[in-house]
Amino acid sequence: MPAEPTPPHHGRPAATPAQALAAMDDLIAASMVGQQEMAQRLGLNVTDLTCFAYVIQAGEDLLTAGDLATRVHVTTGAVTGILNRLERAGYVTRRPDPEDRRRVRVAAVPTAVARVHALYAPYYARLDTLFADYSPEETAVLTDWFTRATALAHAYREELRLHDS
Repeated sequence: MPAEPTPPHHGRPAATPAQALAAMDDLIAASMVGQQEMAQRLGLNVTDLTCFAYVIQAGEDLLTAGDLATRVHVTTGAVTGILNRLERAGYVTRRPDPEDRRRVRVAAVPTAVARVHALYAPYYARLDTLFADYSPEETAVLTDWFTRATALAHAYREELRLHDS
């Protein structure tokens, strides 16, 4: 017999895992469509925008091309093409690695970062408002779930790749 849903908290209705999965599927679909629209507005494709997001996220700890390839799950050859497009579009510059001149580090162009932030800032402000509806404990649970679900997604994709080999 399935477990009973937990009682509502803060006026939120109880939900089953199936309802949570359906809501997650809706969020993923909305996010995929949204990312496509954001990428188009920036003159990029979704994969290039994803790479640029990782470059922004890294900040001053500049990523190598290999780091990006690993994070986006593409070959180093594919990431070279992505970096070429991002560089031509004025989003990144490549810098020699000070410790290994054969390696290249990727830096975000500040004006490009500003364009991306201007596009995403209103959306992220709304998400901040949404998170404010949750207690710190609930936000911790959400953060844990997002982190663990992301790791699970990466692991499952890797299993599929290994199965295909």
